[in-house]
Amino acid sequence: MAKKKANSEQESLLEQIQCIAQGLGEMFAPFTEVVVHDLRTPKNAILTIHNNLSGRSVGDPATELGLARIADDDYPQILSNYPNRFSDGRTAKSTSIGIKDSGGHYIAALCLNVDVSLFRGIQAILGQFCLTDSAPMKESLDPASADAIRERIDRFAVNLATTPRLLKAEQRRELMQELKGEGYLEVRKAMDVISQHLGVSRATVYNDVR
Repeated sequence: MAKKKANSEQESLLEQIQCIAQGLGEMFAPFTEVVVHDLRTPKNAILTIHNNLSGRSVGDPATELGLARIADDDYPQILSNYPNRFSDGRTAKSTSIGIKDSGGHYIAALCLNVDVSLFRGIQAILGQFCLTDSAPMKESLDPASADAIRERIDRFAVNLATTPRLLKAEQRRELMQELKGEGYLEVRKAMDVISQHLGVSRATVYNDVR
């Protein structure tokens, strides 16, 4: 009877967390990924995912942080604003909130991952806009680096009030022509970097540049 009551409590908590996650996802779209992990089932922990920026899927396993909470009820409940990185190299800022049941055991986690690379593009645009003299803005980035390509793509997307992964086909083609004209396509593995940052295949990128 006690076990049944505990399970009912946990399910109720998870339902509430999923509602919170949906609200956060809608408010901070498309810049913030919001994920709910069910730590009771670590092998397929991801219960819901909003604004998918990491490429993960519902049913994917728990992260190292999730496993740490499962192993230790005294693990910090809130880890906020720590540096992270998506699998394609984009920088991120993350916050993870552990959820405990009435017995003090972790049963879930609510995680937010912000795509910082886009805001760096916005920062660059604002910096250029706020210049008060006629001197050109100095570029401190190495033009041969993958980060320079990503930030160039971010600036293009920001000018259209969108994100790299939400660019339409005609916008991607325009972007590719600009990258080609500025010499970015000559960078080693440029097509790999571009395809990962746009969230499309290499074939799509090659087709867009024609």
